[in-house]
Amino acid sequence: MELNKEIIDEQQIIDRCVRGESWAQKKIYEQYSSVMMGVCVRYVSDRETARDLLQEGFIKVFTKINTFSGVGSFAGWMRRIFITTALEYLRKNDVLNQSSNIDDVEYYIEDVNISVLEKISVDDLMDCITQLSAGYRTVFNLYAIEGYSHLEIANMLNISENTSRSQFMRARKILQKNVHSLFNQ
Repeated sequence: MELNKEIIDEQQIIDRCVRGESWAQKKIYEQYSSVMMGVCVRYVSDRETARDLLQEGFIKVFTKINTFSGVGSFAGWMRRIFITTALEYLRKNDVLNQSSNIDDVEYYIEDVNISVLEKISVDDLMDCITQLSAGYRTVFNLYAIEGYSHLEIANMLNISENTSRSQFMRARKILQKNVHSLFNQ
C-alpha cells in the first residue's frame, strides 16, 4: 500500500526510518536540521565543526531511532543526542579543562538595564555566547538554555558541582560585559 508521503504523521515517519526508508530519513533531516545546527553552533563556535557535529548527530539519530520509545517529544530526544555528540567532541578535544574555583569568582553582577536587552538581536546575543571559551559556553548552554542542574552538568562533564556553578557565573559576567560593549561602540 503506497502512502501519501505528505499526509503521514511524525510517528509514521519515524516508523519508516526504523525500516530504513531513505525518504523518511530525508524528511526528518529537512524538518530538524536547522534547529539541531543551532544546538551544535551553541557548543562549538566554528561552523565547520558544527556541520560535522550535525552530520555525526544525524548518523546517531538514524542508527538509534529504533530506541525512541515515543514517550516525550521526538525533537527533545534528538536534542539530547546532539548535545551528547557535542559534549563528546569537546571532551575528546580536551576543551573543557578550563575550570575555576568558586572562591575565585566575583559574586557581584551588575544590574542589567532591561531596555538595553530589548534592543539586542538574537544574532548579537548568539555572537556574544559564541565568543565565550568552550568551557564557559558549554556550562552556560547546559544550564541557561537546556535547563540542566549544576549537579547534572557536573556529572555530564566530570567536574565538580561548584566548578559548574563558577563556570556559569563567570560566563554570565563575561556575557554581560560583551552585551554592554555592544552598546558602547
